[in-house]
Amino acid sequence: MQMNKRYMKTVIEFVDNVLEYGCDKYGVERTPLLVDGLNVDTLEPVYWLHNGKKSIISNLANQQNFFRLLVGLSNLTGEPRYKQVAVDATTYHFNELLRSCGLLQWGGHRFVPLNISKAEKEAFKNEPSTHELKCNHPYYELMWEINPKATENFIKALWNSHILDWSNLDMNRHGDYDLPMGELWDNEYIGGEPFFEGKGLTFINIGSDLIYAAAFLNKVTGDEGALRWSKRLAYRYVEARDPNTKLGAYQYSQLSNGRDRAKLQFGPEFGEVALEGRFIPPRYTYIIYGNSATIHMRIAEMLGESGQEFLNWTHEGLAAYGKYAYDPQTNMRRVLFTDGTPLTPDKHKRDGYYGKPPLESQPAGPILFFSYALAHRLTGDDELWNTAKAIARGNGLGDIGRAPGIGVNINMETDNSDPHSLFGLLEFYRTSKKEEYLEAARKIGDNIIQERFYNGFFVPSKAHINAKVDAIEPLALLTLEATIRNMNEGVPPYCAGRAFNHGIYDGYGRVFDRIPIWSKTRK
Repeated sequence: MQMNKRYMKTVIEFVDNVLEYGCDKYGVERTPLLVDGLNVDTLEPVYWLHNGKKSIISNLANQQNFFRLLVGLSNLTGEPRYKQVAVDATTYHFNELLRSCGLLQWGGHRFVPLNISKAEKEAFKNEPSTHELKCNHPYYELMWEINPKATENFIKALWNSHILDWSNLDMNRHGDYDLPMGELWDNEYIGGEPFFEGKGLTFINIGSDLIYAAAFLNKVTGDEGALRWSKRLAYRYVEARDPNTKLGAYQYSQLSNGRDRAKLQFGPEFGEVALEGRFIPPRYTYIIYGNSATIHMRIAEMLGESGQEFLNWTHEGLAAYGKYAYDPQTNMRRVLFTDGTPLTPDKHKRDGYYGKPPLESQPAGPILFFSYALAHRLTGDDELWNTAKAIARGNGLGDIGRAPGIGVNINMETDNSDPHSLFGLLEFYRTSKKEEYLEAARKIGDNIIQERFYNGFFVPSKAHINAKVDAIEPLALLTLEATIRNMNEGVPPYCAGRAFNHGIYDGYGRVFDRIPIWSKTRK
């Protein structure tokens, strides 16, 4: 099989640049921590601006794809120094920044500011804060290898912090630090009907992180209680699906006192169906059917027979979405409620949490292509193949065939440079071993290097100023390299983890970092 040294060379160049310019050299002491990103022109670290103060961002939760890349790079090159960077950064968090409850100082609302004084650093370690993960999907295998006890304690503290009521699994994306450990897996579970009025917001993004963490703990320790609760939580989202269409659900509860945001915005027109857990706007589809679906399928792969239910539930959900919410002719994601009722412009009457009228359909992007490709490999379902085929066509990939390797007519002139497209094509190659899919993956890899690799870093386009350390592109290229070498086991699988910071940023108010930092382009 013909090699292409460009992929490995590009990945190594990126990693070496991160290690040269992204290491901590900003505070009173040097630590093994890394910045979240760098300006590709100045090589200065990205920062969070609040009350006029610039804080250099180091968020371990936002570097988990990069750590997978480092481990894979060491496995393929035989150079342990790459993996050691991930080991050292994680070890530092375990040894120096671990909270008394077992939670790490990371997540959507908690990063380590590298440019602080010694006194500020000591105060930081125990200051009040909020723990949040939302489809971060940490690299637990590495954490377990480094410190099994700390990893186990973290997973238990994660559940202890985010579950508000164990009897019905009311929970929230925000968790408190330093809570005393409760009864955990020994709590009584009653269950009950979905869409109960709860204290939290049972979003599937934090739900998936909880489900994955407990499933992993079962894998490495045999803890049956962890698996039992992991399945209970996963099934809550299944219970919240529409009984006829099987569409949904982003959450399985609603806020009390009529505060459900979909009810407030759409209730007068749609009645009881208008709940957050029964509404599927385009902004939710990638989380439900992309990020969360992927980690549920990875759980199934990880656990084997004992994880089959995770695959079955995901299969049902993806099949329903392809049938009711996706238009294969136009490659558009419809805006609808889970019973199939569309949100038409004439019934979108008012502004609200979901935006101003009209809320319009959007194209199905490559993350859904990857999700359906992975699901097809694991299930062999022809309907999943047909949906993947339509999404591929809608994203400029041409015809993937009537079935794996049959009637293939890939567009080898495509300008698609999305790493999820590359991951999806490799799933088809893994299923069929047909060279057409591997050659198409090479084409995407070439496009990534041509369009997204700039000044030694990966960016969405060459107009973008700031580059994420946790970019997905290099992991896709390394996975391609491993496939070419027939060394697939050497690179940790992509788990569709997301990286983000969320808070008050001067001039923007409460905002995700993608707006003031990652979307910034040259004027």
